[in-house]
Formats: sequence, C-alpha cells, structure tokens
Amino acid sequence: MKKLLANPSVKFIIVFLLLFVVFYYFNIYYFAVTTPTSRHYNAFIAEHLNYIKGLRLTLLTISTSLLNLMGFTTIHDDYIMLVAGHGSIQVVYKCLGLGVMSFFAAFVIAYPKSVKAKIVFIIAGILVLQFLNVIRFMLLAVFWTKTGSTTLDHHSIFNFVIYLIVAAALYFWVNPVSQKKHAKN
Repeated sequence: MKKLLANPSVKFIIVFLLLFVVFYYFNIYYFAVTTPTSRHYNAFIAEHLNYIKGLRLTLLTISTSLLNLMGFTTIHDDYIMLVAGHGSIQVVYKCLGLGVMSFFAAFVIAYPKSVKAKIVFIIAGILVLQFLNVIRFMLLAVFWTKTGSTTLDHHSIFNFVIYLIVAAALYFWVNPVSQKKHAKN
C-alpha cells in the first residue's frame, strides 16, 4: 500500500478525488445551512456569511448592468433577472457553477505545481468560468423562451461546453510543452 501511495499519479488521483468530494459536498451543506426551510438552517450564517447568495447577487448585478449598458431595460431581485420586452431567468443554486468550480479547484490544488502557479490559475479560471456564466445569463434573458419540454436543456449544453473549456485549460496548464509548440506555429 505504501508503494502504491508513493506513486505520484496515484497520490494525485487520491488528493484530487478527496478535495473534490470535500469542496462539492461542503457547498451543498452550506447551501442547506443558508436555506430557511432546511433542518440545518443557521440564521447567523445565512444573514452574515452567505457566499452563495453573494455570488448569485454578484452575477445578477453584473448581468443586469451589462445588459443595461447595451440598451436593454433590465432589473433583478435576489433570484430573478427580467429584461423588459424579452424574458426573465431565475438563478438557482445549480446555475452558480459551484460543482465545476469544485472540480477545477480540486484538480489544480492536487496537481504538483508551485503554490503561486496554482493560486494564479485558480483565480483566473474561476473568474473566466463566472464571466462565461454572466454571458449565459444575459443570452438566456434576452433570447431564451420556455417552450414545451426538451430532453436537452440550456443547462446541460452550458455544462458540456464549460467542462470542455475546463478540460482544455487544464490540458494546457499541465502540459506547458504543448503551449510552446502551439505558440511557435
């Protein structure tokens, strides 16, 4: 067993999976702690330390501000953004990208690179992910209409695209030689 754990690949996989599970389920538990109908609800945390609500409001505020700058009349509350004459979206927990951020952060932390490289890449990666989320909110509010039931919804398509982008970013971050080859061409 010691020999197996000494293998850098095995160590990476174990640390990555452990971190992913911790991050992913911490977010789910924290959501329960900040949801008034949950048996785990904590009023103090919900009122003063609710990063999930803060992220949702930040994304809605940025989306609304950008649409207003583009000439749309847009308003939002804690969950819903409305674009006059177009549509509205409701931003719930699964729209925030906490799962993909958990995956991304766990991978980067587990991978054997310098702490500085990890910090820079995690911050840049999360900012890019959330910028893409803002673009999605804006496009959905302006163009998406709720018609009938579909087997493939916008959320599934967005997740597929985001995971492709994350996979590509991680590939180039892990393989700097590939970056140099592409830069020369």
